[in-house]
Amino acid sequence: MQEIKAGRSPRVSIQGADFELAQEVARLRDGDARVGAVCAFVGTVRDRHAGAAAGSVSAVELEHYPGMTEQAIEAMIDEAHRRFDIIAARVVHRIGLLQPLEQIVLVAVTSMNRRESFQACEFLMDYLKTQAPFWKKETTPEGARWVDARISDDAALARWGLVLGNA
Repeated sequence: MQEIKAGRSPRVSIQGADFELAQEVARLRDGDARVGAVCAFVGTVRDRHAGAAAGSVSAVELEHYPGMTEQAIEAMIDEAHRRFDIIAARVVHRIGLLQPLEQIVLVAVTSMNRRESFQACEFLMDYLKTQAPFWKKETTPEGARWVDARISDDAALARWGLVLGNA
């Protein structure tokens, strides 16, 4: 497991509050002169689900299993460190009631070279979509509904040589 420098934020944050991309990246880099690449992915809440019209989703509510969620994401980051030559990684995931256009997730990775950062960031996002214990409920004109995992998310994880339930 990677050591966290004094003053550096934790690798995983599950929070209701929004996050600031520039601040998160600055903390992740933390003056480390080895960093030659930073890759960050920010996911936002859409106003629709697959195949639906604009405005068909008015809100998304995310729940998680405290303690278990953080532990699962920490394990994902450890796996990214095993697979890729990265310096640091950070995942911020919001919970609670979120509106379209709001930020929902940040995955940020630093490395010496861009390829490792890109790959590790994509790996972590694919892993996060299928393995982290979050539950998502969408509010639509027809009422609220829990969102099931998508086959495309499972396929994205499988390309890394992983199948659901295996790390």
